[in-house]
Amino acid sequence: MSTLLLPPSPVRKTSPMTSSYAALSKQVKDEGLLGRKLGFYIIKFVITIIALMATIGSTFLIGNSWYQLIPAAILGVIFTQIAFMAHEASHRQIFTSGKLNDRAGLVLANFFVGLSYGWWMNKHSKHHANPNLEGKDPDIAIRALAFTPDQAKGKKGISAFVTKRQGYLFFPLLTLTGLDLMVSSIGTIFGKGQLKNRLMENVLFIGRFTIYLTLLFFFLNPFIALAFLGVQLAIFGVYMGGSFAPNHKGMPVLPSGTKLDFLRKQVLTSRNIYGGKFMDNLMGGLNYQIEHHLFPSMARPHLKRTQEIVKEYCAKENIPYLETSLPKSYKIIVAYLNDVGLAARDPFECPMISQMRRRD
Repeated sequence: MSTLLLPPSPVRKTSPMTSSYAALSKQVKDEGLLGRKLGFYIIKFVITIIALMATIGSTFLIGNSWYQLIPAAILGVIFTQIAFMAHEASHRQIFTSGKLNDRAGLVLANFFVGLSYGWWMNKHSKHHANPNLEGKDPDIAIRALAFTPDQAKGKKGISAFVTKRQGYLFFPLLTLTGLDLMVSSIGTIFGKGQLKNRLMENVLFIGRFTIYLTLLFFFLNPFIALAFLGVQLAIFGVYMGGSFAPNHKGMPVLPSGTKLDFLRKQVLTSRNIYGGKFMDNLMGGLNYQIEHHLFPSMARPHLKRTQEIVKEYCAKENIPYLETSLPKSYKIIVAYLNDVGLAARDPFECPMISQMRRRD
């Protein structure tokens, strides 16, 4: 009789939500959508490197001219495309071997793009584990922006000034993303914290900037060289930030301690961007953010078919699934950031009046 007085089993209590993702995962796996597509990445890499070599070659043909800002902007786009592949390597999407993915990621990130692969891995893994969860997701704990009223209220000085207008300043701030990523990488690579493959990161990172800056300042006068570097970093920052921001920014921010099952946690905090093959290439597969979060190691070519399965499954489970256009996502982000920024404004200013001003 005593067994009847025992509390319900924790496994049984959570199994309906756990089995929900398990059933979805089984369906995806049964269709072979978790397999690798190495040929896709080889072709993608070769095409990108050809574009990179052609752009570098054009800089020698142009010579010491302000027209160099054109290839500088193109390099910003190419480096972002390479960063997408480094991101995929960090998720084990390219090779079946973890070591091969890490080696590819190190070369792509540190040598080609100029970012620390180890720093990115650490930061991005935390984001995937707890997207939009206060106190856990580093992507909503950045210096430049506030994503909750409490964060906005805590801003002081210049940060408070920016936060009050952060929605309108969103795109201008993106131009600094490339510089911020580089500074964070330098702090990690040359810092004292734990970093796997530190020697290799140092060699690749230092080698990259030694070659890049030597060529830049040897063939161009200092003013054009600095402008070249500034434009490349600005375009890279806008492209990178503009590709990652639509995925979660403006989606629900979960209070610390929120408990959700894996399926709902990933779907409810993520947003997809539609736009066909053009958008697939433009955003490096990040436009399928929901599917990417549900199946992080899935190769990019499988995401489209997986989306069809996930959308149908979410509809059956009554789980909201958000997909919108890229311009609409930016509109949502700007409005959300401005609303949050209200908390950093004059406490004697009526929020209702502010909202009415925005409508006017």
